[in-house]
Amino acid sequence: MKKRLIISTGAGISAESGISTFRDADGLWEQYPVMDVASADGFARNPALVHEFYNARRKQLLTVEPNDAHRGLVELEKYFDVGIITQNVDNLHERAGSSRVLHLHGELMKIRSMKDETRVYELTSDNLETSPETRDKYGDPVRPHIVFFQEAVPNIELAIDWVQEADIFVVIGTSLNVYPAAGLLRYVRPGTPVYYIDPKPAVVPLGVEVLALPATKGVRELINQLKLKC
Repeated sequence: MKKRLIISTGAGISAESGISTFRDADGLWEQYPVMDVASADGFARNPALVHEFYNARRKQLLTVEPNDAHRGLVELEKYFDVGIITQNVDNLHERAGSSRVLHLHGELMKIRSMKDETRVYELTSDNLETSPETRDKYGDPVRPHIVFFQEAVPNIELAIDWVQEADIFVVIGTSLNVYPAAGLLRYVRPGTPVYYIDPKPAVVPLGVEVLALPATKGVRELINQLKLKC
């Protein structure tokens, strides 16, 4: 039976594909305050601006590809039962071929009904743009399938369950400052090996093995080390 490997990823794993991180972002991130385009209050005040912002992010997503870090996590599925918990709203893990991905902050290429949040719709490259006038097949208005600031993170309890069941836990490309995702480290069972990959790592508890490398190089080193634990 394969060991259960749970991996928590942040913006740093997608940065090498050309997706701007939160702090380094350009375009609309610089043109508007984040709370105007990524908060519940911002959406209530100006839904047209928020739709415009996510339309632009979707267009950018189509111009990039998964990198060697994303593909390396797929390679690990040969040796482990891999689950990925990601803070990222891009679909690069899925496009790389990862089979089990849990999105904490929503998914950029999806929208959902504003009257029934269980009605979620996948967008395509031919149908990227939405607006306050966009309606689903039931005639209801839609919104980005994104967890805005000021909203609860619906998948956090499931993420905690995954972490508590991990035989090995890995954190990649995150400053460990964004909660509740940053708190997942607290749920790792005592004695479980923990790895942290980031070129500018945050302070972590004793016992965490830090690989101070970009995600692509760090994942390759991780693969080399984890193969020995199969």
